[in-house]
Amino acid sequence: MGIILGSILFPLRITLAALFFLIIWPLARLRLAGLSEEDRSRPVTGWRHWLFHPIVWLLSRAVFFSLGFLWVKVKGRRADLKEAPVLVVAPHSGFLDMLVLCPSQLATVVSRSENTSLPVIGALLEFNQSVLVSRKDPESRKKAVTQVTERLTSNGYWPQMLMFPEGTTTNGRALIKFKPGAFLAGVPVQPVLLRYPNKMDTVRWTYKGTTWLEALWHTASQFYTNMTVEFLPVYNPSQEEKNDPNLYADNVQKLMAKALGIPATDYVMEGGVPVSKLGGLSLPLESPARKTLSLLLKNGLEASEVEAALDRMIDRCQSGAQASKASAEELASVLGLTDRETAVTVCDLYSKDETVDFRQFYLSVAALSGFVSIKSLLHTAFSLFDREGRGSLSAEDLSDLMGALLGLPQHSTTELYLQASNQGQLTEENLLQVLTTHPTYQRVVNEYLQPEEAGSHLPFSSLANGEAVNNNGNVHNSNGSLHYNKKFE
Repeated sequence: MGIILGSILFPLRITLAALFFLIIWPLARLRLAGLSEEDRSRPVTGWRHWLFHPIVWLLSRAVFFSLGFLWVKVKGRRADLKEAPVLVVAPHSGFLDMLVLCPSQLATVVSRSENTSLPVIGALLEFNQSVLVSRKDPESRKKAVTQVTERLTSNGYWPQMLMFPEGTTTNGRALIKFKPGAFLAGVPVQPVLLRYPNKMDTVRWTYKGTTWLEALWHTASQFYTNMTVEFLPVYNPSQEEKNDPNLYADNVQKLMAKALGIPATDYVMEGGVPVSKLGGLSLPLESPARKTLSLLLKNGLEASEVEAALDRMIDRCQSGAQASKASAEELASVLGLTDRETAVTVCDLYSKDETVDFRQFYLSVAALSGFVSIKSLLHTAFSLFDREGRGSLSAEDLSDLMGALLGLPQHSTTELYLQASNQGQLTEENLLQVLTTHPTYQRVVNEYLQPEEAGSHLPFSSLANGEAVNNNGNVHNSNGSLHYNKKFE
């Protein structure tokens, strides 16, 4: 029934939405047409504002109406510009969240500079006079921070801004750590909550799970999709919060999470992976090693076969006869897999080019499986990354070692290096001592470098069913959804 309904509604709705987009495109470009770069750096006023703004607003609403958002329920009152220069919206679930711009009167947004090359979207970003930032360019990020701060402290010169402080999309069952960008200026903010009270959750588009096209298909195939936008009272920061944007962001996050009835977590997104921060280290919510073991077991490998494959990998790495980086075909051969696609999927967990570093594979999987003790594991890791055989590691070597152990690149290991090194020398003994006795880094060993049932091999049957309990007691199933327990509350 759903397929039949979708085959009728989807093409009809996409056609209508595309038609409205095509009408918006030239109108959005006309708003700034003929203006110099200097004029474009100032807020649009006069006839360019009062003529084009309501037309583009109406057409934007028509796009979402075409997609099935027949009405939007609004709770509370949107604060005016002087009360709150910025609206902070959460949770951020997908590209369809942009509908919140309609009840927000097309507030100015922050967007990736790469989006300006997209048809229609680029024109709308220009129309909106959005702040553009390139995530690959540190200088661009600094410039964007300066622009945002200037606009938020302009005393009404610039229009109201709207920001998603999570900085990425999630499944909406918890709020990840807010980025400080919206809070750097120390001005009042108005929290805005997004809800989708529907029988089916079709709008979520996260780092794991459905693609944006699947989300669009499922949403446009419904008779209608409900959305609720709730404007909470304006949050006025204390002096302490003004001085500490991270504290300000954390307090607003907790307030919004409480209003939503979901947990506030300290996870952030790095490279599309949710991580928590500990002493500069990035600890993944779910180790790629866990997914790797699950895939191998589903493909019929026994625990003994996995252990034998790990032995072959470490022998190759220690011999130095071959490079530690391997292709998907080499990985399949070492693991004894007949299905290349499984090997490619495993490689994708560790890199973006269908390769895997056997050092990283061995160390992360061995840590999770419990095949070796932590002391033996660290000894092997140290020998693999002590490239010159000096008995000590450089700061760069330590970053590579910790990245291999945790299954995720580590870019901020300076704090750990300073704690573990002695007179500029980082020995195996010192590293083991810090990781096993330091109050902060003990967590790395206790929660990330050991199987959950300490002292025993990994319960492989629990992996084969596609569910995994992560190190914080939260259950993650194979489609990436988060089920939280009382530890979050």
